[in-house]
Amino acid sequence: MKHIGWIASGAAAVLVAASAITYAVADGDESGLKAPAADSADAGFARDMAVHHQQAVEMSYIVRDRTDDEEIRRLAYDIAQTQANQRGMMIGWLDLWGLPKVSSQEPMAWMGMGAMASGEDGALMPGMATDTEMDKLGTLNGKQAEIYFLQLMTDHHKGGVHMAEGCVSKCAVGVEKKLARGMVNAQESEITLMTDLLEERGAAPR
Repeated sequence: MKHIGWIASGAAAVLVAASAITYAVADGDESGLKAPAADSADAGFARDMAVHHQQAVEMSYIVRDRTDDEEIRRLAYDIAQTQANQRGMMIGWLDLWGLPKVSSQEPMAWMGMGAMASGEDGALMPGMATDTEMDKLGTLNGKQAEIYFLQLMTDHHKGGVHMAEGCVSKCAVGVEKKLARGMVNAQESEITLMTDLLEERGAAPR
């Protein structure tokens, strides 16, 4: 029971710290600024990356059901959990900033790249899989599913890194810039891992 109490108090401390960080972001305390404008890079990145992350989560759960390979299943689970948590943070920031979660502007307009992705077949931003590709992933099994997932997720991460680098350059809220830097580092590391996993399977990124 002593250990349970320690875990509970530790979890409470983490929640308090997370809440403090979230409210600091909402108030702009990390940068000395007020909540960002609806058309700012901070708001645009939060909106667009939330959408981008959602597809990565969906893709990860699809492949977990299509293979028994523990390494792929573990990678997929890690990606899904990480990106779902980050997505929740970004949507939470938009709520606390009192900003809409959707915009009339094209995706990535905050980067000056509103026309970079056609949006056809569901690929709203660079790196995103099309609806057709997502459907195909859901039909594959075993090694074929693993290879296709790794190829799609590598493309997805490359697009995500590009967007996160844009936030590092353009965002004003300190904690959001820190999150974006973390995304760059983590996803570049996973790209290297996925390239190795593809090579082990006699394949390569697309």
